[in-house]
Amino acid sequence: MNPRRLLGRSEPWVLAAVIVLSLLIQARSGQFFTGNNLVDLVQAMIVPGLLSVGCMMVIVSGGIDVSFTAVASLAMYVTDRTLLSSHYAGSVLLPYAMSAGLGLVMGALNGLLIAYLRLPTLVVTLGTASLFTGLMFGAFSASASDVPPAIIAHSKETLFTAVNPHSGLTSNMPSQVLILVGVFVLAFLLLRYTMVGRGIYAIGGDEAAAERAGFNVRAIKMFLYCLVGVLAGITGIARISMIAYADPSTVLGMELTVIAAVVLGGTRVTGGVGTLTGTALGVALVIILANSLILIGIPTYWTRVFTGAVIIIGTGVTARQIGTKRRRERGPATGAPEAP
Repeated sequence: MNPRRLLGRSEPWVLAAVIVLSLLIQARSGQFFTGNNLVDLVQAMIVPGLLSVGCMMVIVSGGIDVSFTAVASLAMYVTDRTLLSSHYAGSVLLPYAMSAGLGLVMGALNGLLIAYLRLPTLVVTLGTASLFTGLMFGAFSASASDVPPAIIAHSKETLFTAVNPHSGLTSNMPSQVLILVGVFVLAFLLLRYTMVGRGIYAIGGDEAAAERAGFNVRAIKMFLYCLVGVLAGITGIARISMIAYADPSTVLGMELTVIAAVVLGGTRVTGGVGTLTGTALGVALVIILANSLILIGIPTYWTRVFTGAVIIIGTGVTARQIGTKRRRERGPATGAPEAP
């Protein structure tokens, strides 16, 4: 790849920021590159990483979805309550399948309203987020509860244990990280090698042009929001299996952090541009800031300032790039002839 084109992309700059920040934290604390801290960081990336995949694809398609955390919470909680009441003692695959199925139904509602009624994505998902949250706390009287034995057993599955040689603290790498890797691989294959993936980028670039090119815009949007619902449902079970209890609010409020990470990774908020590599780097940078500031004595509430700034700056940069591109396409302006 041409070095100038490479430097014109967001990924190298985000990677550089991750490296510089990591080195600064290591220099100040001496704890960043210890095994247990690195495992803790990876563990903290699992849930926002899973949510960021669907979020990135929606933004690439030209939409904004703020309902995915509500979908994850409701799907997880209904699954948990149902399995507890039936005294389920089987495999953990059923909770994942049930929650993914519930997420599919909720995602399909978003898809119907957006793809077939052509309602604005932000308005629809704001409404459905309120609807799903209200159902969870109203109809189901959601509160923290136990989880089925299958999820408890799943919470104890680890790949390896890392030890801090200085303090002796240990951290376990959860098996849920394999789900994150698998989702990223499948999403990469979908976006790179399928017509649906090409259609997602085409719709974000110019929906009318994508339709003229032969893409079934409604079907692709419907598929996309159903997929986001499935991913949210899976994320909900992954989350409670990491903490071994069902907290209905465990992922609520995470949507702004996820959107900020996706935008920080170079996904254009107006659609048509974005990569999974950039998204992964954006999540890494946001999580490092959120989880490692305490190592250098900075209060973690400053991450909210960073999140808001990322969204504003990312939107502003995108708008400026689009304006510059349009001016170049129009060519130099020609002034009106002077009156004789």
